[in-house]
Amino acid sequence: MREVAFIKQNKEKWLSFETAIFNNDFKNPDELASQYIQLINDLSYAQTYYPKSKVITYLNQLAAKAFQKIYKIKREDSNRIVAFWKTEVPLIMHQYRKFVYIAFIIFTIFTAIGAFSAANDGEFVRSILGDEYVNMTIENIEAGNPVAVYKSGSNWGSFIGITVNNLRVGIIAFVLGVFGGLGTVYILFKNCIMLGSFQYFFYEKDVFWESVRGIWIHGSMEIFAIVIEAAAGLILGASILFPGTHSRFTSFKEGAKTGVKIVISTFPFTFFAGFLEGFITRYSQEMPKIISVGIILVTLGYISYYYLIYPFVVKKKLDAQLISIIP
Repeated sequence: MREVAFIKQNKEKWLSFETAIFNNDFKNPDELASQYIQLINDLSYAQTYYPKSKVITYLNQLAAKAFQKIYKIKREDSNRIVAFWKTEVPLIMHQYRKFVYIAFIIFTIFTAIGAFSAANDGEFVRSILGDEYVNMTIENIEAGNPVAVYKSGSNWGSFIGITVNNLRVGIIAFVLGVFGGLGTVYILFKNCIMLGSFQYFFYEKDVFWESVRGIWIHGSMEIFAIVIEAAAGLILGASILFPGTHSRFTSFKEGAKTGVKIVISTFPFTFFAGFLEGFITRYSQEMPKIISVGIILVTLGYISYYYLIYPFVVKKKLDAQLISIIP
């Protein structure tokens, strides 16, 4: 069958299914599962006979949306909050994983630019962090405690202040995605340039590893969460710029809803990062190296697993479970 005939034959069915997905117009999971299987069959056919066709991308996106709806209707987990973090968010992260990868690429490039700029301009760090902060850090380095700044203030005061600030940065990074993603990129640029130049400053002063042991105790989760929130902002921007077959407003609402869920999913990590910064980081220089390094590896490993690996685990598991709800 020619591709044009294939599309013409199935277009009405696909559009009807797509409308039902977005309007939650399904009375039971059996109905949705049945149409989902038809969609998968069409996708498989297209991949076999029209491997370079744009219709494959369209059917893939539609299938991903349908998959989420199937799980939501099935309601295997009676605890909605647990289900949100256990299954709903991982499925969203799997569907939009390309945006996460893009956010990390942008993060890496901008951080490298910050470090490179600091390496080639002796005044760059001061222009970014300010003379007062740089002078204070130099004094701390000379006193043998490069990250003594984290000892200022009370434990609870630091925890609350830091957490509120990080939540604010993450939410702003997401909301500014409304400007076609450019606002999100700008927030990443500011924070990454600061991070890159700051870390190079410690490297230049021969206390790089001492700074890593301190900063990244809380920074692993804190910075990772901001990158994920930036990915949510990019999703919001893409929903406006590339509405696909939907109206721009409908696409925007869907992108905003998805982005909000992603941002909310980062809150526990942000709170825990704030706790670490307020209560643990201040003792990083006194604690054994194995403990500080262990905290960094565990926190980085956990959040990396949740956002980068666990989505694939959930997707594979639910692919297998899908068979049980097909009539």
